[in-house]
Amino acid sequence: MKKLIKLFLSVIIIVIGLYTVTVHTLIAKTAKEVPPDDADYVIVLGARLHGEEMSLSLLYRVEAALDYLNTNPSTKVIVSGGQGPGEDITEAEAMLRFFKEKGIPEERILLEDKSTTTYENLSYSKNLIEDSTTVIIVSNDFHLFRSTIIADRVGLEQVYTLSAKTPTVVILKLWVREYAAVLKTWLVDR
Repeated sequence: MKKLIKLFLSVIIIVIGLYTVTVHTLIAKTAKEVPPDDADYVIVLGARLHGEEMSLSLLYRVEAALDYLNTNPSTKVIVSGGQGPGEDITEAEAMLRFFKEKGIPEERILLEDKSTTTYENLSYSKNLIEDSTTVIIVSNDFHLFRSTIIADRVGLEQVYTLSAKTPTVVILKLWVREYAAVLKTWLVDR
C-alpha cells in the first residue's frame, strides 16, 4: 500500500510539473510575439484601480498600448473594463482619461465598460468591431496566452498580442494564479 501511495504521488508530481513547464513555455512564447503595424484595433484589457488611480499592471498596459498607437495613427483602441470593488470609476474610464491626456483623439477610443472578466472583456469588445479586422490584445505578459484562447472562443479572427511587463512585486503571485486560470479556461470557459 505504501508503494502504491508513493507511486500515485510521484505521478501527480510529474503531471503537475509537465503541465507547469508546458503552460509556462506557452505563456512566455506568446508574450514575446511582436504585433504587426497598422492593426485595425488594439484592445487593452482592464486591471485593478485604486479609487480612480490605475494599478501598476494597468499603467503598464496603457503605456504599451500608447507606444503602439503613437506609431500607428490609424489604429483604434478599445478600453475594456468595468468597475470592481474599491474602484470609483470603471477601468475603461481610467484608460480613456489616460489616452486623452496623452493626446489620443477621442474618436480613436472605444469604450467597453461593462466587463468584469477576461472573457467578458473580449466578448463585449468584439461587439464594437467589424468582422475580419486585425486585433491586438494588450495585457501583461503572463495574461496574454489565456487571452488568445478566449479571443478565439469569442470569434475574434486575426489576433495578435502586445505584451506589457508585469510589476515585480506581484510577478510570483500572478504567474502562479495564471497556471490555474489557464487550466480553468481549457476546461470550463466557453
